[in-house]
Amino acid sequence: MAGSARRDSVNCKLLHCAVQLAREAGAEVTEVDLAEYPMPLYDGDWEDANGLPEAAKRLKALMIEHDGFLIASPEYNSSITPLLKNTIDWCSRAESDSEPVLQAYDGKTAALIAASPGNLGGIRALRHLREILGNIGVYVVPAQYALSQAYQAFDEQGGLTDPRAGKALRRVVEQLVRLRVGGE
Repeated sequence: MAGSARRDSVNCKLLHCAVQLAREAGAEVTEVDLAEYPMPLYDGDWEDANGLPEAAKRLKALMIEHDGFLIASPEYNSSITPLLKNTIDWCSRAESDSEPVLQAYDGKTAALIAASPGNLGGIRALRHLREILGNIGVYVVPAQYALSQAYQAFDEQGGLTDPRAGKALRRVVEQLVRLRVGGE
């Protein structure tokens, strides 16, 4: 999933490149467009009155079915987007007292990538995202990739123009696939 719902998002483009690499490496991949899962801003009182939003239930069920996550995170003010944080928060909520705590996250593996028009490529957001995920039971692979100058990084077909960027992205994806598909 990409933490952006913008049309022409550079993070969505980077995610598409990573998904292709994951499939080439033998992974079964479900791409998630967060625009298809609209949720209100997380509010405990709203949750008490209404329960989990239907979109959160659908996304959480999908997350539970999968072993790992590949997340492309934009950087907003040196952190992750409100959309991504809200998604993480809603999907962390239990629907009943019998549901295991953090069921959508506990024991999962994630790989993190980012794209930004700036010089740092979104690396500051990845630090925050790594911390958030680690605190809810997700193992985050050591490799990560932040693509700088992202508006100039893609060709007209959506592929990366710099072979070094493709190699760095492949390294991250292969760590995730090796840990989840290879069963390490």
